Amino acid sequence: MHTFTAVLGAVALLSIIGYGLAFLAQAESTEVSLKGARPLPGPGGYPIVGNLPQIPAKHSWLKFLQWGKQYGLLYRLNLAGTTHVVVCSEKIANDLCRERGNIYSDRLQFPMATKLLSNDFRPLLLPYGDTWRAFRKFTHGVANNSAAATYEPVQEEEALRLVHDLIEEPSRYDALLERYAASIIMSITYGTTIYSTSHPTLKRIKEVNHQLERVASPGAYLVDAFPSLMKLPTWLAPFKSEGNRLHREEHSLFSSLVIDVANRAARGDPSTQGTVTKLWLDTKGKYPAMTDPHAHYTLGTIFEAGADTTAAALMSFMLAMVLYPGKFDKVAAEVDSIVPDRLPSFADLPKLPYLRACVKETLRWRPVVAGGLPHFLSARNDVYSFNGTTYQIPKYSVIHPNQWAIHRDPEVYPDEPESFLPERWVEPAFPTYREPLTEYPNLRDYSCFGFGRRICPGRNIAERNLMIAGMMIVWGCEIRAKKTKAAGGEEITLWPPEYDYTVGFNAWPKWFDFELNARLGREHVLGREFERVWGARIRDHESGKAGPEVDPGANDRDCGCVL
Repeated sequence: MHTFTAVLGAVALLSIIGYGLAFLAQAESTEVSLKGARPLPGPGGYPIVGNLPQIPAKHSWLKFLQWGKQYGLLYRLNLAGTTHVVVCSEKIANDLCRERGNIYSDRLQFPMATKLLSNDFRPLLLPYGDTWRAFRKFTHGVANNSAAATYEPVQEEEALRLVHDLIEEPSRYDALLERYAASIIMSITYGTTIYSTSHPTLKRIKEVNHQLERVASPGAYLVDAFPSLMKLPTWLAPFKSEGNRLHREEHSLFSSLVIDVANRAARGDPSTQGTVTKLWLDTKGKYPAMTDPHAHYTLGTIFEAGADTTAAALMSFMLAMVLYPGKFDKVAAEVDSIVPDRLPSFADLPKLPYLRACVKETLRWRPVVAGGLPHFLSARNDVYSFNGTTYQIPKYSVIHPNQWAIHRDPEVYPDEPESFLPERWVEPAFPTYREPLTEYPNLRDYSCFGFGRRICPGRNIAERNLMIAGMMIVWGCEIRAKKTKAAGGEEITLWPPEYDYTVGFNAWPKWFDFELNARLGREHVLGREFERVWGARIRDHESGKAGPEVDPGANDRDCGCVL
């Protein structure tokens, strides 16, 4: 055993040194300064590994913000010989990733997440090319603003169910928010409702998301810093077996969901009509660059991304409402003035600018993908000028639009950037104010969804998910911090931590305790409408008339099945 470990360590060390020296040589050859251009500033590092040891294992975006204050809105890091450029300004991110999207839309191909876990099928990680363009064309057709509007009835129904469930079981708010988000995407994509938090498909998609976040986290696998380790045989590289096993598990889920829709459609099941999967099955000939596995991952990505990010954002929204009771009172008063004695709907949103501001401010204050999704400059060297200086961005640089820093840019958010301040979107004194207030603020092309051609294709659906849930929660629920009595009898407020978030790709607030009750006068309307919309459906489901919550891939968990 000791001999095997020693051999493995020696092979890995030689691979690291060799690959690191090769990367350093490449960096030296590609970073020759262009005339008049200066190298970007950045922190000093160590031989071979560069700045890798200086990046914290969790919440690296906090360190990136700190470096941004020291080195500026655009600076560089050296990670094992690869140049990483951190962007801390929305304007700079748009200038590079949107205005120069033809060269800034690629993705660096990480061996573990891209090759082993995803087998080059996951659209999020695909390189910029024909397959990615086919994915983008398809998702634009099913998620553009017009298409997203057709999903509003499902979103309103699910938001009603969410508020009912929150009042019934407030301590399970995290699981209920996950069910809400997942059920909307499951209905839109596959024509299936997720009735309970224990639904087997919900459990599996959560596991897929967990593994993706873990595998894709910076520094999780040495092979991502030193890809030459991929050349090792499997017996010397156990990460290969792990990646292949995880790929089989997630592909079996994605493919089985598509097969289930195809089988139901063949039987004439009306629940498949209008779903994204049925549209794919009917029009797949228009997308020759997308193989069946690519399509399974495209549809699965809609599910995994939409469910995870919406739930995380709504948890931060709940946290903000608890920590800032004055803001909750203000938005509740606005909702009451427009929707006093009936359920709110999407038609009310134009009259609720402060509600929309609270949702938008949540995504600024606690962006879900706080570190941003990296772009890759694969075509050529580039230069960028700001503050009177021209800087070189070398070919093969990884570009990080750091959401945490971008949403704290002092030029855009000069007033209390660390505080939850919805007023910055609705009061003329702030630079972020826009008119008319019947339209602004909104989330259209908001920087929290990414930049350029890699912007989140599901943003129109996500905006509606967040707005209707936020509106329904404020309408139906009284949200407060818990209180207790001290030994002397005085009342003490038990404030949850302002920043206690999970580690991973997406940032979730860890579970926190608070008070949630039905708002006075809402119980009757809520009960009546819940019974009208959900009563018979839930009873049919519980009695088995609607069919059990079956995992469509339960029997093929380890297969790489394709349609």
